[in-house]
Amino acid sequence: MNKRIPQTFIDEVLTRTDIVSVIEQYLPLKKAGSNYQALCPFHNEKSPSFSVSSVKQFYYCFGCGVSGNSISFLMEYERMPFIEALEQLAGSAGLTLPETQSGQQDSQNAKLYDLMYEVAKDYSKQLKNHQQGKQAKTYLHNRGLTNGIIEHFQLGFAPPGWDHVSKKFGKTGEKTTQLLSAGMLIDNEKGRIYDRFRERIMFPIRDRRGRVIAFGGRVMNDDTPKYLNSPETPIFHKSYELFGLYEARLPKRPLNRLLVVEGYMDVIALAQNGIDFAVATLGTAVTEHHLQRLFRSVKEVVFCFDADSAGARAAWKAAELSFGQLSDQIDVRFLFLPEGEDPDSLVQKEGQKAFLERLNHATSLSQFFLEHLSEEANLETIEGRAKLVSLAIPYLEKIAAPIIQELIIASLAKITSTHEAKIHQWLENKQEPTAAPLAHKQTTAQPSQSSPVRSSITLLLQQPALAKPLKISLPDANIPGLEILKQMINLLQNNPKLSTGVLLEHWRDQPEHKYLCKLATTALMIPENTFAEELKESIKNIHLQALDQEIEVLMAKASAQTLNNDEKNHLNSLLKRKKTGFNDSIPL
Repeated sequence: MNKRIPQTFIDEVLTRTDIVSVIEQYLPLKKAGSNYQALCPFHNEKSPSFSVSSVKQFYYCFGCGVSGNSISFLMEYERMPFIEALEQLAGSAGLTLPETQSGQQDSQNAKLYDLMYEVAKDYSKQLKNHQQGKQAKTYLHNRGLTNGIIEHFQLGFAPPGWDHVSKKFGKTGEKTTQLLSAGMLIDNEKGRIYDRFRERIMFPIRDRRGRVIAFGGRVMNDDTPKYLNSPETPIFHKSYELFGLYEARLPKRPLNRLLVVEGYMDVIALAQNGIDFAVATLGTAVTEHHLQRLFRSVKEVVFCFDADSAGARAAWKAAELSFGQLSDQIDVRFLFLPEGEDPDSLVQKEGQKAFLERLNHATSLSQFFLEHLSEEANLETIEGRAKLVSLAIPYLEKIAAPIIQELIIASLAKITSTHEAKIHQWLENKQEPTAAPLAHKQTTAQPSQSSPVRSSITLLLQQPALAKPLKISLPDANIPGLEILKQMINLLQNNPKLSTGVLLEHWRDQPEHKYLCKLATTALMIPENTFAEELKESIKNIHLQALDQEIEVLMAKASAQTLNNDEKNHLNSLLKRKKTGFNDSIPL
């Protein structure tokens, strides 16, 4: 979303914004040395571990690990989308969001929102007054829905016929174009335009602001498809949206848990029975975008699936995607229903209390993960235990929550009679065990030394001003993180006043963002007045690392075939530079 706005404007907004002033509107901050502290708003705690730095324009919680700048805080605390948070900060800074190429699209989208609102109102009216609409309402009553819940979700009815919507709302060419853009009309190959939804119960799909962005339509007989959804449109992207999320946030009480189910009727039937925190995906499996929205909304998410093979596959995909999105404050669980039941039928059969009891005893992510993988290994044999560890390692690598990762490793070690330190060693070296040895003598894994690229990035994140005096040309080498370091130095030398919070914003939409945030808060066991010398030393080590790579390539070639004279001379030159340390050849 932020790519719609020039990065220079985002930098300007953050530079003009004082993060302390922003956060103290929501939390009582107390001065603690050069920073400010408060009880963390993102997890329960008795002692303040939430720290705000006015120098870095950055916040960090030492308890749960949450971190970010002023935009991040509004997005997390107020659950705002990026553009709304930026717009609020810009307004406070006396700035107006610039017109971009998307400005015209925003204007067109506003017209689509208005049009969809009017169509939704009409469908609701048709449910009450149309002859077949009354039949649809009877159908809903027979499914156990009351008038109150029908009104709450603003259900409607699309009358039979090919042109109800096109005649009523497409009276001009512009309106017809808008209806086509919103997915309400279909233009077939023969040029005929007609209504997409006909003779169906209509479920309005709303965004987080409550705006109607799409519809789902259900037949009342055996026609197919049973459910028909709006297509992708400029205002509707099904891999992002969740049916019922807007309604779940309406009650005046904290929203602590969300239950993810498969269908519209499941969401509505659960709400009818007092379980008003269910949401549904819109004809797709759970996506990373869904998870981001869920985890920003609540700290407990329960996925509900059928207890069949399809349900197991869907649950495993949700688990896989969750690993990379987790924090240690998020609880992910899985509820598998009895055979032949769905949430709609089960809650009506058992009632609210029994269904909530099932939710409270849902399977944890860690338990589901280990049980699922254990199905593929015979834990009675050494080879089977080795297989389980081997299967688990690629997934353990993905887990973004360090405490959860550690506890799963502990459980895995216990199941396979393996030392945790050994699993850590395999994980760090990305080596799979050939056989899981029985536990015998406890060993302690030694922490690996930070790489020079990682050290350089960490130092620059914590003291961006270190980049200004550097006169450096980093080598071209295949070293992890080197390109990020080059970008960071270039960015800071062209914009020497950037704070940590502003600097990190340049990687917001990149997969490296969360790792850079961690580095920005990593405790460095050296005095701050030595940071500059430490950075120079790290950069020298990067050159040495690149030199070793180049020497290794030439030596490998020499062992396989004869080097030509130029290659021999170059190799001798590289070896000489390594021997002398080539300190004079690196300008710093």
